[in-house]
Amino acid sequence: MAGKPSDLSRFHDVELAAFAAAGGRREFGELVRRHSASVRGLLRRMGAEPALADDVAQDAFIQAFERCADFRGEGAFSAWVRKIAARLYIKRRQKEARWTDLDAAPEPMVPMPDHGRTIDLDEALKGLVEVERVCITLCHGAGMTHSEIAAALRLPLGTVKSHVKRGLDKLRTRLEPGPQTQRRPAHVGS
Repeated sequence: MAGKPSDLSRFHDVELAAFAAAGGRREFGELVRRHSASVRGLLRRMGAEPALADDVAQDAFIQAFERCADFRGEGAFSAWVRKIAARLYIKRRQKEARWTDLDAAPEPMVPMPDHGRTIDLDEALKGLVEVERVCITLCHGAGMTHSEIAAALRLPLGTVKSHVKRGLDKLRTRLEPGPQTQRRPAHVGS
C-alpha cells in the first residue's frame, strides 16, 4: 500500500486500524504493542491465570485483526479489543463448564493485606466473590453494559446489577483511605 507510515508512534489508533484493515500487519503490530498489556490486565482481573490471559489476548488480537474494518473509531481501540477479549474469555470458561455454578456458592472473603493502607486494585478484586469480580471487570474494564454481561454470562439482568453493586461496595470499603472512621452517637449528652 502506497504511503504507509515509517514511524508508527505518531499515528492515532484509528489511523493504524485503517491501515490494518487494508492488510497492514506492521500497523496492526503497533496496535498490539500499545494495547496488549491492558488486554492481558483485564483478563487477569477477570480471573485468568497468566498463561491463559496471554492465550486469550492473542486470540482477541487475531480476531481484531480479522475484523479491523469493523472498528469505526467511535470509541477507543483499546476498549474495542478488550471487549473482544472479555467475550472470548467468557466463551472459553463456558466451554469448560466453569460458569455453571458461578452464582451458587459464595467464595470466602480473602483477607486484604494492610501494607500501610496501600492496596492495589488487583489485590482488592481478588478478595471478591468470583462472579462479582467478573461482573465488575466486564462493566468497568471491558465497557460492557449490564445487559451485555447478563447475556454473556447467562445470568438474569437484576442478578448482574446486584453483583456489580455489591462488588463495588466491597471495593469501596477496602480501598477507603486511612483507618475506618468511627461513627458518632446519634444523641450526645444532657
